[in-house]
This record gives sequence, C-alpha cells and structure tokens, in this order.
Amino acid sequence: MIKLSFIFRFCYIRSMIKLGFIFRFCFIRSRTIRKKSDFPNINVRRPAGVKDDMEPFHILIVDDSMFVRKQIAQILTSEGFDVIDSAANGQEAVDKYKAHHPKVDLVTMDITMPVMNGIEALKGIIEHDKDAKVVMVSAIGKQEYVKKALLLGAKNYIVKPLNRKKVLVRVLKVLGGTFVE
Repeated sequence: MIKLSFIFRFCYIRSMIKLGFIFRFCFIRSRTIRKKSDFPNINVRRPAGVKDDMEPFHILIVDDSMFVRKQIAQILTSEGFDVIDSAANGQEAVDKYKAHHPKVDLVTMDITMPVMNGIEALKGIIEHDKDAKVVMVSAIGKQEYVKKALLLGAKNYIVKPLNRKKVLVRVLKVLGGTFVE
C-alpha cells in the first residue's frame, strides 16, 4: 500500500509497510495564467519551402532511381516544400505535369531515364507550359546534356551525388528565394 499526503505545496509518497522510499514533490502554483506570448519562440526562421502567404511550394520529382527520389523528397520536405508527386521516367513526368498544372511550382528532372529521357521530357513540359521551372539533376560527366537542357529552357541543374545545401540553394534560386541555415 502507498500513502499519499499533501502538506502545503508538497506531496509526500510513503510506503505503508515502511520498506520503500519516501518521495517528496513540490508543486509550484502560479497565480498568473501564462499566454503563448510569454514563452520565447526558438524557431524564428521560417521554413525555406513556403511562399510569403505561408503556402508551400509544390514540387514534382522525376528520377528513375527510387532512392534519389526519396532523397530529394526528404531534403525538400524538411524545409516545408510539398512534394505533390513523383515520376520514374520522362513520359510519366510529362503526364503528371499536365495533370497537376498549374499547381506545380518546380520540377526536378533526372537526365538519364528509361522510356523518355529528361531532355525529351523537358521539351514536352516546356511545350505545355513555356514558364515551367525545371531543375535538371545529372551525374558527373553529363555536362553536354546539362548545357542542352539549359538551352532548351531548364532553369538550373544539380550534380549527383546530392548535397542537401546545394539542392536547397539551387531550388530556391529558381523559385526566387534564398536559403539561410
């Protein structure tokens, strides 16, 4: 059995058999009601992935590697971006862009993919929406494809292996924002 007793602001818990420990708790009773504004806000930095009206930027991720799609999604969602969809090849990308347009704010597009490569998918997206914002994702050694994509209308590029800071900086540069750590 346990005996519980309150004396002023203190609570004592004792074992009735006298074999246990004695615990003493002090409850401080505040006479004022605290408001949310009484506590400091330690998260003063706004997430980078939201617009001025606090609506998240909507992203379509296109890569044939599920690992890379998940990696990009994790990087972007950690900063408040909304990944509205992903695609594993260029044909899927064009179809999903058309389905989600005009909600898509940016597309990350791998260059080398099956069915339809990133260059052809970029052409298809630009034909549908000349103001589309596409950031190409390429492996090292694909500079000629990156140049061609930039000439066709891609706004920027990211080189694999992915680096969190570089991904955020490049994506935000295209969207008109800046990344601050």
